[in-house]
Amino acid sequence: MKITHGIAIVILLFFMVPNSFGQPKKYIIHTVAFYNFENLFDTVDDPDTFDEEWTPNGLQRWTVNKYQKKLSNLARVLAEIGSGENTDSPTFIGGCEIENRGVLEDLIKQPKLIEKDYGIIHFDSPDKRGIDVALLYQKNKFQPTSFSNIPLYIYKKGNSNTENSKLISDEGSDDEMQVSTKNYRVYTRDQLLVTGFLDGEEINIIVNHWPSRSGGEKKSSPFREAAGALNRRIIDSLQRINPNAKVITMGDMNDGPYNKSVKIALGAKAKKSEVKEFGVFNPFEEMAKSGMGTIAYRDAWDVFDQIIVSESLIKTDYSTFQYWKAGIYNKSFLIQNSGQYKGYPLRHSNTEIGYSDHFPVYIYLIKEKK
Repeated sequence: MKITHGIAIVILLFFMVPNSFGQPKKYIIHTVAFYNFENLFDTVDDPDTFDEEWTPNGLQRWTVNKYQKKLSNLARVLAEIGSGENTDSPTFIGGCEIENRGVLEDLIKQPKLIEKDYGIIHFDSPDKRGIDVALLYQKNKFQPTSFSNIPLYIYKKGNSNTENSKLISDEGSDDEMQVSTKNYRVYTRDQLLVTGFLDGEEINIIVNHWPSRSGGEKKSSPFREAAGALNRRIIDSLQRINPNAKVITMGDMNDGPYNKSVKIALGAKAKKSEVKEFGVFNPFEEMAKSGMGTIAYRDAWDVFDQIIVSESLIKTDYSTFQYWKAGIYNKSFLIQNSGQYKGYPLRHSNTEIGYSDHFPVYIYLIKEKK
């Protein structure tokens, strides 16, 4: 049965919590997801970015057929994230490693997504590989009122040999930072802030892709700590305008929930009971402690992909939207089943067009139906 617009946003949950008449309560549910699309490039060489690898004559031999397979694979994942509790695809999808708006337009036209009528919010970032962050949203559920890209200004001390020199990575990442010799600025992704209304309630969403571990975790940590501090300032500014502002910040942080960038600079807490007024709660820290992960390197798992919510979203009054629970979407079809990287996320290789080197993450927002 096709759900009409009048009830499209009303996917009902039946919790076995009786009210005074002994009837279970009914809840509206929305899924909020984040996915690192890992090198979602088209096949066209952009002269202003370092995308030559992802062209028909480049290192990846990136053809139209390969590109279309990548789009189809991503669409399958996006359509199914959070389907354990919500049969509808996510209302919000934050993404990163996106070359341009054009690849997103191709993505949302895929057969598994086109009926969802996703809108796109995207800005080109200063990242020299040409990769950006973006937000997809179901237009019949969320109405954006404002959006902006907020730059992260960070600088590397020391000398650099070329205008856009690459910092060599020892962390297994192909996301190498670019540094200018003119002012030693590290070119990295902006933070995307979107504000709008979900069922009449104002929601603020920040989409992130923090600086990589290029050059080593410790050496590059100050860059991600700066990203966490910028995130905190954005949240502070929203809360100064509205002390009850509902804020969701999500992304590939390139750090785990326990690293300084998340724990100290952003101030995220692992337990709801630890979150003070204007604080933020990170449900993915407990997952990391239990051994779960969204990315693997040298057989060690970590949770780089996180969705963090403001204190205003963890209250017990479900008359407005509140955080319910979180998860990592790691279904079997997303996992390498043989070879050296058996058990890892199934990514692109010379012999197979996979999905991503990250697993997507998601949370549910719920509100009691009146």
